[in-house]
Formats: sequence, C-alpha cells, structure tokens
Amino acid sequence: MVKLNKIYTRGGDGGESSLVDGARLPKDSPTFEAIGAVDEANSALGMARNMASKKITPILATIQNDLFDLGADIATPYDGTKADGALRVRPEQVTNLEIEIDAITKKLDDLTSFVLPGGSDGASALHVARAIVRRAERRVVTLKNEKKINPETIKYLNRLSDLLFQLSRLENDGGKADILWKPGGE
Repeated sequence: MVKLNKIYTRGGDGGESSLVDGARLPKDSPTFEAIGAVDEANSALGMARNMASKKITPILATIQNDLFDLGADIATPYDGTKADGALRVRPEQVTNLEIEIDAITKKLDDLTSFVLPGGSDGASALHVARAIVRRAERRVVTLKNEKKINPETIKYLNRLSDLLFQLSRLENDGGKADILWKPGGE
C-alpha cells in the first residue's frame, strides 16, 4: 500500500517531475501530457460517478482504479515485455470493458441518429468524461509516437470512450431520452 507522509516535495518547482524509475522529465513532455490527461479523465469520472445513478457507480469505481493503473503504466518506462514487473494495463481489463459494452448495448434502444451530449445530469457528466477520455487517448497516441508504451493503454482508452457513450445512453432512460442530432437544424 502507498503511504504519503508529505504531499509537497518541491521536486517539481523547476518544471520537471520524476517517472517511476526516477528519471526526470519536463512537466510538459508527452509523457506528462498523457499522464495529466488520464488524471483529468479520472477526475471527470469522479464527478460523473457522483451524478450518475447508483446502478452504474460500481462500473465507474472499477474504471477509476483502472485509470490509476493506466497512469502508473505510462509513468513506468516500458521495455516491451510482460516480465518487467511493473503495474501494467492487462488485456483482461480491455476485455472487461468490451463485456460491459455488449451487456449495456442489449438494454438500449437502437440508434437512428448521432447523439448530442446531454440529457440527464448523469448522462451529461458521462459525455464530458467521454470527451476527456478521447483527449487522453490522443495524448497517449502522441506519446506512442515518441517512445515504446504498453499497447493495452491505447486499447483501454479507446474502449472506455465507447463504454462511457453507452453508459450515457443508459442514463438517458436506455436511449429514450437521448438528444438526437438534427442535421442542418431540421
């Protein structure tokens, strides 16, 4: 278990921060941009969790823990092997998201148009979280173009945005209260 005795260290006062292995990078590096975007997504999920119905809060709690794992994964240099002993996003975590997406999809009305973000408070918060997860995914892809990372991180974020979309529809009375796009303001 992690024990934090002191919250401030002054180690970042010069504009750098440390990775898990002790390496120092500028705070605006692609690595910290990705970690920060994942943190923003997790924060948005915390808000969505407070606003959503109780039936989906266990799913969101699991995802928030997974996102902490994902941030730790990004903060730990990746050598391309599973045997490095680091906390890594695992294929099973991606599969679990797919299982949730499939189960929720069965409960929803069929889509007949694109859905505008909104509806209930819970659905609206999930849409905001979904958009932030997409940004996190883009930041992790940028990082991947610079250095080797665990490919499961991108898969996880990609599936997560899909799951959050479906959860927002579930929060909107199974899709019945979705706000549908009207092309050209029909």
